[in-house]
Amino acid sequence: MSVSTAAIDPSVCAPLPVLGQDVTVPLVTGGEVTYAALDHAASAPALQRVWDDVAAYAPYYGSVHRGAGYLSQLSTDLFENSRRTVAEFLGCRAEDQVVFTRSTTDSLNLLAAAIPADCQVFVYETEHHASLLPWRDAQVTYLNAPRTPGQAVESLERALADRDPYGPALVCVTGASNVTGELWPVKELAAAAHAHGARIVLDAAQLAPHHPVDIAELDVDWVAFSGHKLYAPFGSGVLAGRADWLQAAEPYLAGGGASRKVARRADGGVDVDWHTTAARHEAGSPNVIGVYSIASACKALTEAGFDSLVAREQELVSRVREGLAEVPEVQVLSLFGDDAPRVGVISFVVRGWNSSHFAAALSAEYGIGVRDGLFCAHPLVRTLLGSDPQDPGECGTPEAEPGERSLNAIRVSFGAGTPDEHIERFLRAVTELVREGAQWKYRTEDGRCVPDRG
Repeated sequence: MSVSTAAIDPSVCAPLPVLGQDVTVPLVTGGEVTYAALDHAASAPALQRVWDDVAAYAPYYGSVHRGAGYLSQLSTDLFENSRRTVAEFLGCRAEDQVVFTRSTTDSLNLLAAAIPADCQVFVYETEHHASLLPWRDAQVTYLNAPRTPGQAVESLERALADRDPYGPALVCVTGASNVTGELWPVKELAAAAHAHGARIVLDAAQLAPHHPVDIAELDVDWVAFSGHKLYAPFGSGVLAGRADWLQAAEPYLAGGGASRKVARRADGGVDVDWHTTAARHEAGSPNVIGVYSIASACKALTEAGFDSLVAREQELVSRVREGLAEVPEVQVLSLFGDDAPRVGVISFVVRGWNSSHFAAALSAEYGIGVRDGLFCAHPLVRTLLGSDPQDPGECGTPEAEPGERSLNAIRVSFGAGTPDEHIERFLRAVTELVREGAQWKYRTEDGRCVPDRG
């Protein structure tokens, strides 16, 4: 395998500055190397811009919405301006609400708690567990994994047309797979949903950090995403979209901030008048730092030029896929085929290797951080690996010793801050491990493959 050393065209876009690019880690074989963070799909490193903005605000931190002091008023303005920034970033419609949550998982659970009691939910088996599992109190139809974008639309149309009774319905779909990185036909799925009287929520956890998301242009009803994947790792997420179901539902959390007026009744009970704004589902003291960090990331990505960021990332995707294709033992996982558009998320298995062993060797011998496991998308990975749905396997934990086959895969993921050198080192490491084997012995300890230092 010949790894290209040509730099990406600087006219496309330079990597955005992120924290941790100068962090060194020890190698089990001796010495140190700068850490190559290639696990963005789990959590992306913080943009330097986000860190700087948060540090500048931190001395002025205060409680929001109810404080009379200067810092409280300043923090309230910051919080609500952040809401407007996120709405603009997502292309929200005038009547849409932006609700701040803890994560994509939290956002989708909030929506699940707000859907009408007789709502039917349609979700593909290919979803991340965050969008596959929250609908516990609804009638759920799980759609089989499609093998083309067209099949995805056709299977949804059939399922919606056949539903009985014909009442409220919600479709939940990812924008970009957290396993294969493939882009889903969101606009076409939204059109199909609306044609059959259903609504649609977009899980944009993997899409928003890599590609512009426009609610109005895609014509989706809601969008959910997490700050920690959008280079803003301070514990906040977003649910943005239509307000009616959210306004009609009981507050996701009951408490201060969600309530507008509380009064005792003559019989000793309590009457509550809940807010109808986004505050209805934001009870408690909001995570101002987390919210501001998301807004900062939105501004940074917008100002850098999302089209340029996408173009550079596509060059990285092409380079990784071409490099892996030169190693016959590597099988890249895909639903829609080689020509499907995708973001910087690629999963693969290596013939003759336990995936956890391979990932451990990448880390211990090359200073490269990737992810191995089923990526909290168990049905999808099992489908892609051609395994029985009942086969054992847990998210992120190997079931086999080094050298034995395991029901898991390896995922490499990257983004706006990834240097060229990290990609080149990764491809070189894959080639060397496959051709020469690991330089160190490994064993399984507490469910993880680790270097054997005994």
